[in-house]
Amino acid sequence: MGAYYLDWLNLFFRWFHVIAGVAWIGASFYFVWLDMSLQKPPEWKAKKGISGDLWAVHGGGFYEIAKYKLEPEEMPKTLHWFKWEAYTTWLTGMAMLAIVYYANATAYLVDPTKVAFSNMEAIAVSLAFLFGSYLIYELIVRSHIGKNKLVFSITIFVLMVIATWGSYQLFSDRASFIHVGAILGTIMAGNVFFGIMPAQRALVDCVRKGEKPGPDVAALALMARNRSVMNNYFTLPLIFIMISNHYPMMYSHAHGWLVLVFVGIITATARHFFNEKHLGRNKPGYLIVPAIATLALIFWMRPAPIEAAPVAPVTSETTTDTAAGAVPVTASGDDAVMAIVQERCSTCHAAQPTQAGFNAPPLGVILATPADLKTHKAKIVTSLQTSYMPLGNITKMTDEERAQVLAYTSAL
Repeated sequence: MGAYYLDWLNLFFRWFHVIAGVAWIGASFYFVWLDMSLQKPPEWKAKKGISGDLWAVHGGGFYEIAKYKLEPEEMPKTLHWFKWEAYTTWLTGMAMLAIVYYANATAYLVDPTKVAFSNMEAIAVSLAFLFGSYLIYELIVRSHIGKNKLVFSITIFVLMVIATWGSYQLFSDRASFIHVGAILGTIMAGNVFFGIMPAQRALVDCVRKGEKPGPDVAALALMARNRSVMNNYFTLPLIFIMISNHYPMMYSHAHGWLVLVFVGIITATARHFFNEKHLGRNKPGYLIVPAIATLALIFWMRPAPIEAAPVAPVTSETTTDTAAGAVPVTASGDDAVMAIVQERCSTCHAAQPTQAGFNAPPLGVILATPADLKTHKAKIVTSLQTSYMPLGNITKMTDEERAQVLAYTSAL
């Protein structure tokens, strides 16, 4: 019954996470586009402290948008702040991390073939890994390195590659992708909370007091803009990671960490094309190179052909290992494969799952007969080829059993 309520919590927070994420990403893209699309204002506007303006038409009306170099002539009565989109996205994301990966760490977080963590150990390492990575980022962004765009960008890239590799040494493949996404999301939310909002508050305070912003406020404003641009480049890799749960071919690849590094490079480069375009610099190379790299990645990741080996006939003396001991299998190839399926797969993929943490069969897939294997053949073949199933190999399926079920199912 506990799994039932966890599913509802997961649905609730996932819904809010998507809503908040769309709002945050939309605002981020819009303001970066806006900042890069502003035109030189006429002289009368420049005298008022306006550094750029833009006209737009949308929804049947005209909009005039102006950006001040620092402060307006007087504080407007209503001032809109953009912060809760970021905070809500991060809070709901952390809630989902706890509900999916912490509440059912055995199935989703821990891979005993990598590190045999207990549930509490895995959760502690996860939190230390996540917030430790953010602390390193925050120290760097506040240092002299953070003031040099090129050096800062290279440093963060190298550290993210190390973090991606490190996550694959500690957690299950699926959890590894999510942890990298959680690091990116935490950095992005931290940029808003610790960098962008303090700069905006300092600027607003000066205007309210009637003071001219000094060099300290200007420096904060510059740092806020740099953090905002960093968030802009992180957005596409983060979106990819958010949807990656649906594609085990990505995170369950033998070199999944390297796949994610390449995806990060491809998506960030594509984002740079649009940033350049907004500045009036049309450089199609920044879009062509990612397209070619994507095709190369698809070719490199392609699965090996399935050997259509027949299931070896077995005798009545043949047995398979189980947690309880040796279980006899009949001479039928169907029976031999179904014995493996019942032992290794049907603890979750049954009408009434016996595996802790599962209230219903994942994706509604029930594997009780050879006909069920044929019905879900495409999903089964992909899951076995990528070693995605069983989750975290919680039922300890052997390579021989995996090959046997794969060969049998692919021939159906």
